[in-house]
Amino acid sequence: MKFKRYNIFIIAPIVILFLNSCKDKFVATGDSKPSIQFLSISKIKLKQFTDSLVVSLKYKDGDGDLGDISADTLSIYVRDSRLSKPDYYHLLPLSPIGNKLSIEGVLNIKIKNIFLLTASPIETTKFEIKLKDRAKNWSNTVITPIIEIIP
Repeated sequence: MKFKRYNIFIIAPIVILFLNSCKDKFVATGDSKPSIQFLSISKIKLKQFTDSLVVSLKYKDGDGDLGDISADTLSIYVRDSRLSKPDYYHLLPLSPIGNKLSIEGVLNIKIKNIFLLTASPIETTKFEIKLKDRAKNWSNTVITPIIEIIP
């Protein structure tokens, strides 16, 4: 029995060191600043107050810190080109909190309550969108194609 205990005390630290060294293979090696690419929009003609717009983006983040658990953290910037101030939206974590993993995927952002600002029968706009990670790094900005809004 003493021989078996002796083996466990030698083998256990070796296994722990091996597992810790394997963990490094999953650590992100990419750019910590997120990047996005415009993919598509659901519609180019919207009826005000009725239709929603879904913008699809491809995202990449070298350290995987996009999104936050707290609903008070607003990390999606969306600005209607007709307005001077943007709207901000919450983004749930796109990878497990605490892990530094390179991530990429497709993100669909739903923009609701689009409306006419004037009495004109038609208006056009486009949206500027960017993402902020938990380290406060902003992605590049993408701009949607022109969208028509009708009454």
